[in-house]
Amino acid sequence: MTASPPSSHPMPDRTPEPSPENRPPTGPTPFQVYTARAVALRRDNIDTDQIVPAEFCKRVTKTGYADALFARWRKEPDFIVDRPVHRGAGVLLAGRNFGIGSSREHAVWALKDGGFRVVIATGFGDIFQRNAMNNGLLPVDQPLSVVELLMAEVERDPEREITVDLVNCRLTTGSSEGADGWDFTVNERARQLLLKGQDAISATLQRDASIARYEAGRPDWLPTLRPTD
Repeated sequence: MTASPPSSHPMPDRTPEPSPENRPPTGPTPFQVYTARAVALRRDNIDTDQIVPAEFCKRVTKTGYADALFARWRKEPDFIVDRPVHRGAGVLLAGRNFGIGSSREHAVWALKDGGFRVVIATGFGDIFQRNAMNNGLLPVDQPLSVVELLMAEVERDPEREITVDLVNCRLTTGSSEGADGWDFTVNERARQLLLKGQDAISATLQRDASIARYEAGRPDWLPTLRPTD
């Protein structure tokens, strides 16, 4: 009996699907309480094209955008984000209407690759806000008076740290001229996902068993997208 020649096509992978609890996480790094130094970028209406210019959006990865962050502004001598005294800052303070303009998710990726985990401003573009929460960057909306106070404090003392507590939705600095902190609000579903380090896909996969039970009990006569014989 002659042995069959080896097939040129690899055998399909028969590795069983891991259970939901054993699947690797697909969401962002969990965010609960974060403390870091800050840098004050005193500009209003910073759109996503300023955060990451369009020419950098040809890349096909979600990381590697540190050089793209504020790329045009960084050609300015002594651009504040690049000052050595602010090296390692994880909180960005900005003015009104941060993240407006096009919906490019690259803007959030660039901020994260630039080392920022929190942006505090007086308002955000809607799509930017959703992209940020989905990718583990927390946008904190505060009144102009609070942002101005924080900016002045950071400019006076670049070593001043800001603590952002997403568990209690509370912002503190340990100083702030007598103030002991400020509350903030974010979308509750997005908050819960970020606290757990989940995105919409991983949160759905956590309900895999109940989805399967629902599908198994669904009457055959109902419309379906599944192929039929």
